[in-house]
Amino acid sequence: MMRMNDPTLHPAATNGGTDDDGDARSPRGIQSIEVGGQLLKALVRAGSALALKDLARAAGMTPAKAHPYLVSFGKLGLVEQDAVSGRYGLGPLALQLGLIGLQQVDPVRLAVAQLPALAAQLGCTVSAAVWGPMGPIIVHVEHGPTPVHVAMRHGTPASLRHTGTGKVFAAFAPPQAVAEALLERIEVLEDQAARIRADRDGLAERLGQLPGVTVFPSAANFVLVRVPDAGRAFAGMKARRVLVRNFDGAHPLLANCLRLTVGTPEENELMLAALSESL
Repeated sequence: MMRMNDPTLHPAATNGGTDDDGDARSPRGIQSIEVGGQLLKALVRAGSALALKDLARAAGMTPAKAHPYLVSFGKLGLVEQDAVSGRYGLGPLALQLGLIGLQQVDPVRLAVAQLPALAAQLGCTVSAAVWGPMGPIIVHVEHGPTPVHVAMRHGTPASLRHTGTGKVFAAFAPPQAVAEALLERIEVLEDQAARIRADRDGLAERLGQLPGVTVFPSAANFVLVRVPDAGRAFAGMKARRVLVRNFDGAHPLLANCLRLTVGTPEENELMLAALSESL
């Protein structure tokens, strides 16, 4: 049983959780474990085995003080000493803890937690997707400070051929899995492609009717247009919560050009209205 005046203990919190001056006290801990833990942290930071004097210095203590901790950690398997060099490295228990920690990590939860900051930094709507039985699936959408028309919803499949999300998965996922997903959804993909082509052609025709707008031929899921003033049109559309790509200045051949992504019929109508009002 530990004595309450044990010097290795932090002062205990009172029943009310405050000291005599009313300040909140932190939970009681064992100070010697926290001190010895600095040696483990130093090994992690180093990323390799260290000699006793180097390890002690990295942990902010003398070798004489560090050695007893290392002996105890060695008995637990948290560290081990190389029999030839005498250097200390992480032991088998530390490796097991690391592996179990990795198993407990939820990568989707970690990724989703980063989306609000990413959306704010980029000023755009962003999403997280995972690989499902039939390819990429959108699992979370985080809207940026400027709402835009976007066809992403939770649970929406991302086309491997016609979306940026799908193309990223197609580039880095195992080729066999990508091929199987494409074959399993070939009819769906062909239907999607047919609808996109029809919507694209209708959008291009409507765009060509706007004054001062030149429409370039397209075989993709977007339409490239030249407008009298791309900067003004881009700013006006953004103010109306419709985000497009402004290629003006990227290349002399792209002067005053905007790239408009083909969306749903409703989204295309919003985009047409925003562009018409921004010319």
